[in-house]
Amino acid sequence: MPTATINGTHLHYRGQGDRALPTVVLSNSLGTDMDMWNELAYRLARRFHVLRYDTRGHGGSASPAGPYSLELLGGDVVKLLDMLDIERAHFVGLSMGGAIGQWLGIHAPRRLAKLVLANTAARIGTEEGWRSRAAAVRAGGMSQIAEGSPGRWFTPGFIAAQPARVRALQDDVTQLDPEGYAACCDALADADLRADVKRITAPTLVIAGTQDPVTTIDDARAIQHAIAGSTLVSLPASHLSAIEVPEPFAEAVEAFLLH
Repeated sequence: MPTATINGTHLHYRGQGDRALPTVVLSNSLGTDMDMWNELAYRLARRFHVLRYDTRGHGGSASPAGPYSLELLGGDVVKLLDMLDIERAHFVGLSMGGAIGQWLGIHAPRRLAKLVLANTAARIGTEEGWRSRAAAVRAGGMSQIAEGSPGRWFTPGFIAAQPARVRALQDDVTQLDPEGYAACCDALADADLRADVKRITAPTLVIAGTQDPVTTIDDARAIQHAIAGSTLVSLPASHLSAIEVPEPFAEAVEAFLLH
């Protein structure tokens, strides 16, 4: 897959579908890569040009030295669109990807057509929690993060029913560059959009997992209340709802983008 050299780094990306169709950008969560979007990407590629990328520090993208910020991560998206000569796009982001989507909606509104914010919050976690995680990763690597990921990401029922899928995702976490992951934690530590999320004017769909312990349904309601005209869909899932309930997730996104 191609790599874009932009914004001081190398971003791994993939395009699917007809470039003449409207573009949908898919932005991954912390600790995953573009493969988290497989089910959604293949479905959307029938009616859209789908552009996936690995956030810096993840997947096949580079992990340049920090510090990282939400502005930097959002700027990566803008520069990628510039390089590919895409003026406006729909944007779907989950968790950290949803924080990036909020930043774009606030600071680069002319680049967005419609916005989907899934399993995210205007303030994800706490500064102390993210700094602590970043320090632990820098000191001890990714193994402890991988060990605890299933409980943060999925319901017990999904973990029991899909052990191979869960283990594969854990294995992906262990392969991440600790410094890139930690630098993304630092970006989230500083990211507080609660005062600015109301500035988003793009048509917005907010997706929440009813059993999400990381970004709760109350977090989703707060975003929905702040963004004028936005809508909220709740799904019977935990944090990685696009993986846990891919068909209902894809149905909600596709219906929103097509209407």
